[in-house]
Amino acid sequence: MKNKLLIIGASGHGKVVADIAIKMNKWQSIAFLDDDKSIKSSMGLEVIGTSDDVFSHLDEYETFVGIGNNATRQRIHEMLETVGACIPILIHPNVVIGNQVEIGIGTAVMAGAVVNCCTKIGKSCIVNTGSTIDHDNFIEDFVHISPGANLAGTVKVGQGTWLGIGSVVSNNITITNGCKVGAGSVVVKDISKPGIYVGVPVRRV
Repeated sequence: MKNKLLIIGASGHGKVVADIAIKMNKWQSIAFLDDDKSIKSSMGLEVIGTSDDVFSHLDEYETFVGIGNNATRQRIHEMLETVGACIPILIHPNVVIGNQVEIGIGTAVMAGAVVNCCTKIGKSCIVNTGSTIDHDNFIEDFVHISPGANLAGTVKVGQGTWLGIGSVVSNNITITNGCKVGAGSVVVKDISKPGIYVGVPVRRV
């Protein structure tokens, strides 16, 4: 384990990621990389280069992708895995984690989230502020669960899916890969086709 952390992305999501890392009190030094060269610092932490500079820092830093967009986060995360980067898991101290929960590398779990027992969360996911994931869920890689979203028991969420703020997923539901579920929407039946879903209950648009 390295005692320095490098976060790729210094904007909104990256700031929240940095806040978690600071509160975890695990790293002696935290810095950012960002492709916007006008950003020199964020959260009081220095921006030391662009994403292309990551390769020169791999021996010294653990590296985390602090980008909210699922596809972009996946692309960079997979590149980091390919080159053997050390990728941590970031969990805010105010999170509630149940027994027998598995969380993949590169995943961030934000303040106030609850992840109940026997749930598996894949790599490079975002479990955002105040969201709840009940028992026996399976969240595949590169999923974004937005603030205040609530997933009942035995839910499966496919790779790269985004669940909007305040959305609700009923128990025993499967959502396929690559879906977007709108803010405040309610999922009461399986979603088997990728697409955008909104409403109460959701419909494909």
